[in-house]
Amino acid sequence: MGRKVADMTRQLEDTASASPIGAGALAGIDRRSAIDAVRLRIGMAISLGLLKPGERLPDQEDVALGLSVSPITARRALASLADQGVVVRRRGRAGGTFVADEPPRNVLAELTASPAESQAVNRLVDRRLLFECAVTHYAAANVTAVQLDELEQLTRDMAESTDWSGYHQADEQFHQLVGTASGLGTAVEVYHETLAELYAYFIPYPIELLHKSNCDHVALVAALRAHDGDTAVEISRKHVDILHRSMFMGLSARTDT
Repeated sequence: MGRKVADMTRQLEDTASASPIGAGALAGIDRRSAIDAVRLRIGMAISLGLLKPGERLPDQEDVALGLSVSPITARRALASLADQGVVVRRRGRAGGTFVADEPPRNVLAELTASPAESQAVNRLVDRRLLFECAVTHYAAANVTAVQLDELEQLTRDMAESTDWSGYHQADEQFHQLVGTASGLGTAVEVYHETLAELYAYFIPYPIELLHKSNCDHVALVAALRAHDGDTAVEISRKHVDILHRSMFMGLSARTDT
């Protein structure tokens, strides 16, 4: 395990010394505006049954934070979806933005990732898998008591989250902190950039499924606290590898989960 992780680390550091990875730099990925990307991510979540008819979306500001976009991008994307009848807006104390009871199928059919886009994101998952194992290995050796306490608090924040937006925000902070705890210098910046690229393709999920995923975070903190590098790396490997099946490119049929 140690030799394998060392090889991964060398690859990570080689990547860090090469040209930086920028957002949207994945070869073969469709060029789309930030607004259209948000429309796609929400539309696919609805098509896949991850967002249910009548379900209330988080507030506009939280949608922006949960999808890692600007508030104006979230506002314009939601307005466009409302104009097309995919979501409805209601005023008053019980108001907000809700998934339409019967979103137009022809509109949802247009909000689909292309095969090239799915393949490119699969490659990005593999890149993150490589980085994740390396940073976790070194985090097990270098993490501080303060960082461990912060990581544990973030697992509690995720456990207490009531929607996908709040969860994703804490999840991003958690993995960024694991990277920082590795002490790998400039290579951590590349890891963080890869995280940011991948978060740009996450779609909303039922909070119950996200709470189940948080069990991995809890187990990872325990392994890091024990400075058990082998166990920590294996937890991280499985946690990232499942994205091949749980992100949008691995979901092709409507689900009732």
